[in-house]
Amino acid sequence: MPLSDSDDAAFGRPGGEATAAAGTRPIDLMHLARQTLGDRAVEQDVLSMFAHQAAGVAERIGTVGEAERLSLAHTLKGSARAIGAFAVADCAAEIEARPEDGAALERLRRLIDEARDFISAISR
Repeated sequence: MPLSDSDDAAFGRPGGEATAAAGTRPIDLMHLARQTLGDRAVEQDVLSMFAHQAAGVAERIGTVGEAERLSLAHTLKGSARAIGAFAVADCAAEIEARPEDGAALERLRRLIDEARDFISAISR
């Protein structure tokens, strides 16, 4: 059964109601629901995996060489797009284009923190 906007995955979870409007959320929950066919257990699993992966990227991306930075950014971009973390994905794409851009690296860390905080809020 397809999900409507009112069935958005976060609305049934504590913290989901207090988040920003859908267009400003760190993760597009409707996209995530489509990707997981509305299976909330799968949503929680992929969000948990993404949060873990993103934390590792945030910790390492500023300290590795250019080749590894490009690999980390590329992998994160794909994962972020898959779950609907489009701002993270777009920033990772910027790093792929300009791996030496310190401002983009800082922005990516901030966006990852926001996405992880959001995941924590809807996963309680």
